[in-house]
Amino acid sequence: MFARLKAKSRSDLLFDIFNYVLLGSVAVLVLYPLYFIIIASFSDPDAINTGQVVVLPKGFNILGYQKIFENTKIWRAYSNTVFYTLTGTAINIILTMMFAYPLSRKDFSGRRFLTLFMMFTMYFQGGLMPTYILMQNIGLYDTPWVMVLLPAMNVFNVIIAKTNIGNNIPEELYEAASMDGCSHITFFCRIVMPLSKSVLAVLALYYGVSHWNEFMNGLVYLRDEGLYPLQLVLRGILVQNQASADMMADIESLMEQQKAAELIKYGLMIVSALPVLVIYPFLQKYFAKGVMVGAVKG
Repeated sequence: MFARLKAKSRSDLLFDIFNYVLLGSVAVLVLYPLYFIIIASFSDPDAINTGQVVVLPKGFNILGYQKIFENTKIWRAYSNTVFYTLTGTAINIILTMMFAYPLSRKDFSGRRFLTLFMMFTMYFQGGLMPTYILMQNIGLYDTPWVMVLLPAMNVFNVIIAKTNIGNNIPEELYEAASMDGCSHITFFCRIVMPLSKSVLAVLALYYGVSHWNEFMNGLVYLRDEGLYPLQLVLRGILVQNQASADMMADIESLMEQQKAAELIKYGLMIVSALPVLVIYPFLQKYFAKGVMVGAVKG
């Protein structure tokens, strides 16, 4: 390492030092809030309120996590979010790939019209109230299916899938398969899908993270609290400061209830973000790959 540093010119060395300092500072600014939430969730609430928790936790208190694990409302919302994420992502991938495949075919006569029509929806939409009325008329309002069918397909993800299929699966492959009596449906199921594993991973990540973080659709189209996603429950606790009464039933003092509410906020943020934090480091390369695929004109 030192030999490489000696081989560099003074200007290159200064440039590298500047980059390390700049990127290190950005990393600290990005990671410290998450680190603070983690240590605060285990710290004494009095130490948090007086500003003593900065680098290391002060005291050790797991009351927030105890209240979270004992609360059935939170775990019901957690299970709802898992259902919305898994079911919605599966529907998203199937519809996206089915729509992207014909658009990638150069011999498809309606390709240009459908592409323009699809792109039109990226800039002009019906709006909230027409969509709200539509959900009521078709019977999706206040049902779990509004969370998975309303965002069933994303135009940007269709472009990613279309570009990937057009660039990685040559026309000659279909011509060879069609000579053996292979139809478009068979070709799509047996050849296109198996050869599109990388873009399927990209779509799964994009759609999965979107479903996991979704709360706006639940806020607008769900009335039954038993159908709320986790992010909507988290919003009620963080933004509206509404820790449910059953979570505080065994705490008599108002001051102790406020302390417990602070710990519940921090603990719930960790619990809600934990699955994404665990999965993302192993699959982050697909995010960059998805951006690069979408940047190539198909």
